[in-house]
Amino acid sequence: MASPDDGTAGLTGRRVADESLLEDEKAMLGNDPGGMLRATASAGAQVRESAALAAEANLSVLADEGRPRAVVVAGIGTAGLTGNILATVAGPRCPVPVIGHRSAGVPGWVGAADVVIAVSASGRSPEALAAADAAARRGARLVAIGNPDSELQAMAERARSPFIPVPRRAPARASLWGLAVPVLLAARSLGLVNVNEADLAETAARLDADAERCRPGAESFVNPAKSLALDLAGSVPIVWGSSPLATVAARRFADTLAANARYPVMAGALGEAGRGRVGLLDGPFGGLAESSRDIFADPGDDEDLSTRLRLVVMRDGGLNPQDDADEPVAVEERRADAVQVLAERRGVRCDVVTAEGGSALERLASLVAVPDFASIYLALAHGLDPMAVPAINEMKELSAPTRDGL
Repeated sequence: MASPDDGTAGLTGRRVADESLLEDEKAMLGNDPGGMLRATASAGAQVRESAALAAEANLSVLADEGRPRAVVVAGIGTAGLTGNILATVAGPRCPVPVIGHRSAGVPGWVGAADVVIAVSASGRSPEALAAADAAARRGARLVAIGNPDSELQAMAERARSPFIPVPRRAPARASLWGLAVPVLLAARSLGLVNVNEADLAETAARLDADAERCRPGAESFVNPAKSLALDLAGSVPIVWGSSPLATVAARRFADTLAANARYPVMAGALGEAGRGRVGLLDGPFGGLAESSRDIFADPGDDEDLSTRLRLVVMRDGGLNPQDDADEPVAVEERRADAVQVLAERRGVRCDVVTAEGGSALERLASLVAVPDFASIYLALAHGLDPMAVPAINEMKELSAPTRDGL
């Protein structure tokens, strides 16, 4: 019997994914007692709700002092990802640097000419609180985003700074859109990003439509999230993005696969991968493993249990090839084509998720929605509760200050 200290208490699930677990809607929902599927399906509603909450906040004061020298988005985990979202949606033409900061405090150069956006789903993360405190002390303009009636709200009120109250959804990774939209709208008030009401409405509609396609009652052959989850089952996923925007989606997928399904994942930009990491396709989990596969064996045969790579390519052709960018869209597209050919030559299976939509925000949503659901279905196929992660709670307990250390 497991004891609380032996590292296995609270661990449940099965080593090998069971496809049949995704075809019984009632049982599936029973294995998701925290409602992670329901929370993920609320993404469109989060866009609308947080946009309305941001409209009620006094963001106009941000523009009173003119354009900042730089914007620092401070937060950790999902809150930290909002800084990457702002940078990619703003694009290469953004007139000031946008810097994501994922540790306590703010960079040493931050001062009165800058804006700090402190983001925390709970309103009490040490990183966001330390950033808000440092911004107030240094005279930087501050915007705080997080759970209402929290310590972060109190700090913003003391600094007489705007606070956008986003109702908490547990866990924080289910609050991506609720946190990201206020960050974008704060940046819009500063004149740094072009996100209009039509963009928000279309993004919310896209998320709603993808939630419908990925609903629990839809069978695997018509549910793109279940299909992607089953493709990844038993593999080591590598997720590469063809563009900066697609790379944000790739890293989001890696985060949700790790937290929800407990899968080890490598994620990053395809441009970086081409400088060395593409060699993984030749290695013992890539081409070498695939070359020894019995092509006549049943995919479910017990004797063929060696772990292999599974490549996921996030592709984004861009909105306008004439726009200034770090790299021409044509280069990104050729690179994505090349890596798919390389994978095919080595027998490494590859899934492609392609961006759709008329704005950068909607295109990002189209790359994030199905993978978000896929990470949950992969957890459920292993009999795991995608919301309850014992290791996260243990990590918090083990790293918390003890009475003797206070």
